[in-house]
Amino acid sequence: MSNMKKKKMTTTQQEFDALVKGIEPKRPIFKNCIRAFLAGGAICTIGQILQWIFINYFGFDEKTSVSPTIVVLIFCAALLTGFGVFDHISQWAGCGTAVPITGFANSIASASMEHKSEGLVLGVAGNMFRLAGAIVVYGVISAFIVATIKMIIIWLGGM
Repeated sequence: MSNMKKKKMTTTQQEFDALVKGIEPKRPIFKNCIRAFLAGGAICTIGQILQWIFINYFGFDEKTSVSPTIVVLIFCAALLTGFGVFDHISQWAGCGTAVPITGFANSIASASMEHKSEGLVLGVAGNMFRLAGAIVVYGVISAFIVATIKMIIIWLGGM
């Protein structure tokens, strides 16, 4: 806690804060980072294997193999979320499962499952993008900003 906040706290609050800091377990940050790296890397490796399969066995090229690869990853993540397996994986891996496209699929599927008792329209469809909506909005904004910067760089390079 910053010194500014400690000055505003009473003596009892400061003692309680010190007590909580002494009792609170330390987070294994390095272990969590390794787990996230391994899980995210495994998901991306599975994606690369799927893309290789689509290229070599189904006649796709590099550009067209991306779409079916993403669809399979989303389907698998939604299916694992439905069976409750994805929660266990993400509990172990932490942010490693949230970063790839599978985390997005999990957020949509879990929100749909949570509100299914309210009906298909108001429950499932209405709440499906509640959590993922922010991801979509900021993804679109980020893509717009990056594309604008790229266009400015290309325009300045042509001068």
